[in-house]
Amino acid sequence: MPIFKRYIGIDYSGAQTPGAPLKGLRVYLAEGIAEPTEVMPPLFPSRKYWSRREIAEWLIRELSKDISTFVGIDHGFSFPVQYFEQHQLPLDWDFFLKDFQQHWPTHEEIYVDEVRNGIKGNGSARIGNSRWRRLSEQRSIKAKSVFHFDVPGSVAKSTHTGLPWLLHIRNRLDKSVHFWPFDGWAPPKGRSVITEAYPSLWSKNFDMANRTQDQHDAFTIAAHISFLDKLNQLVPLFTPDLTEAERVTARIEGWILGV
Repeated sequence: MPIFKRYIGIDYSGAQTPGAPLKGLRVYLAEGIAEPTEVMPPLFPSRKYWSRREIAEWLIRELSKDISTFVGIDHGFSFPVQYFEQHQLPLDWDFFLKDFQQHWPTHEEIYVDEVRNGIKGNGSARIGNSRWRRLSEQRSIKAKSVFHFDVPGSVAKSTHTGLPWLLHIRNRLDKSVHFWPFDGWAPPKGRSVITEAYPSLWSKNFDMANRTQDQHDAFTIAAHISFLDKLNQLVPLFTPDLTEAERVTARIEGWILGV
C-alpha cells in the first residue's frame, strides 16, 4: 500500500530576491497513479513563474491539508559537521536554521551575494569552506559542496536562500510535517514529509519530452518517488545503508534522498 497520496517535486533557484519570479523555480505534483503535472504560480497566467516566497506559502497551505504528501526540494537542508565545529554551534538542526537565518537573512528582499559581499546580514560570521562536504555529498559522485559557489551545477546559492524558508515552513506547520531525516529516519504513517532531493540521480530514467531542464528536474522528483511508492519500494530510500555513527552525523548534516 502506498505511503503517500501526493508527490511534489521542486526544482529550486537562489537567483535574485525572494519575491522575484524565477524561470528556474518549477513545481510538479502527482496524485495517486497520475503522472506529475506542472503546478503554475498563483498569479498565472499574468505571471508565468514562481518566487521563493510563493512556493513556501503554497507549501504551507498544501501541507496543512489532511493529505499525506511527499515533498522533494533540490537544495541542501544543512551543512557539514565542520561548519558546526568551526562556529561552535550545538549539533541541533533547529538551532542551526535559526542561527543561519540571523546571519544570512535571505528571506528578506535581498540578494544572496549582498550577504556574501558583506553589504547585508553578517555572513562573514557564518562562512563555510568549499572543501567541506557532507557525508551524503561524499557518497554521491556528482553532488557538490553546499559552499561551492559560482560553478556549474552548484547548489550553494539555492541552499543559502532556501534554508530560511525551511525554517518558515517548520515554524508555521510545527511538528505536523516530518523533515527527513532530522525528525527521524522513519516518517510516521500518514504524515507529510519534506526531503532534500537530487534529481540528477534519477533524471535519465525519464524522457524529457518537451520539458526544460528545470521542469524535468522537478518532474523527475515527483515521478520517481511516485513510481517507487506504487511498487511499495520507498522504505529503502528512507533507510540508507549507514553505520550508527554515520546516522548520527546525517541527522545533523541531512541526507540526499536516494544516496
